[in-house]
Amino acid sequence: MNRISGDELFHLFILNKVEGLGPGKLFQLLSKFGSFEEIVNAGRNRLMQTETINEVISGRIKEASSKKDQYDAAFQRLNETLSKNNARIITYWDDEYPELLKRIYLPPVVLYIKGSITDIDSNAVAIVGTRLPSAYGRMQATRFASELAAAGVTIVSGLARGIDSESHRAALKSGGRTIAVTGSGIDVIYPPENKKIYNHIADNGAIITEYPPGTFPDAQNFPRRNRIISGLALGTLVVETKKNGGAMQTASYSLDQNREVFAIPGNVTSPQSDGTNKLIRKGEAELVTRPDDILATLRLDPGQTKKADRKMIEELNLFEQKIFESLSAESKHIDVIASDTGIAVADCLVYLLTLEFKGLARQLPGKMFSAMM
Repeated sequence: MNRISGDELFHLFILNKVEGLGPGKLFQLLSKFGSFEEIVNAGRNRLMQTETINEVISGRIKEASSKKDQYDAAFQRLNETLSKNNARIITYWDDEYPELLKRIYLPPVVLYIKGSITDIDSNAVAIVGTRLPSAYGRMQATRFASELAAAGVTIVSGLARGIDSESHRAALKSGGRTIAVTGSGIDVIYPPENKKIYNHIADNGAIITEYPPGTFPDAQNFPRRNRIISGLALGTLVVETKKNGGAMQTASYSLDQNREVFAIPGNVTSPQSDGTNKLIRKGEAELVTRPDDILATLRLDPGQTKKADRKMIEELNLFEQKIFESLSAESKHIDVIASDTGIAVADCLVYLLTLEFKGLARQLPGKMFSAMM
């Protein structure tokens, strides 16, 4: 795997600290000077010969270059923190950098990552939505993430409460891969209750952020995070969101990046569905009612990607199989399940718990249950 050298990474680290030197200016400088070290060591007049590099920016670069010793100590501390958290840096110029993300406008030049990016992740769909979903929203997020992940599609989301967390969990339970893009440092887990799922994602996908270790979540971080969520995916599915929700911003980024946008229609009286219904009404999103709609639009053939593990279903005992066959994506009350299967409610609960442990069923509030596959 080709990576830029440690020396070049150090000089990129210095340049990344220069206020006002964004990706666009950095790409221009690299094109002119050929290496980050040459940029750091260049004189102010040479720097200013580059378009968009004015006297202020060139002065900041020279000021940074005069503090190499300070930056060297900070760079060593960064590497120690990353090592402690089993994380690392990947840059735009490394082979591991996601190809889809390279294609967006001004992609982040540095990413902090825990886990791994693989070729499989080139077939990715982002699933986003409100932090306060309805039972319907949770069910649909779980359904779509489960079936897409089972078909070999990597699920990308933002690790937030609500739809994001449901999507990550469902992908993992289906044995699929998932990528979480955070608005905080790689060592800052937010929300804190997601610590367990955070570690599972790192083992079956990746945690990604453009913010350095120690960065705490801040409102201004999340819009920048959202452009990466959409940038990592072939398309974005919006499950539930208000008209001004963050998921609407992710959808907007997806459109700007020339990616597909999908939306699940919702209850017209529910505020959580205002955003999705608006996207559909304005023709900015394709109305989808099943995961196959997304696979068809993106031309992803589930027959050529990872299939759901049917062996697990085949190994169910007679009662578990009977209950599983009675379930669907639509939730059912335990009394209905007992009536449909002819199995006592108490026994049904035991078998449903087993199915839940196997990732084949999900319990919802009010003793309601639905299938996961």
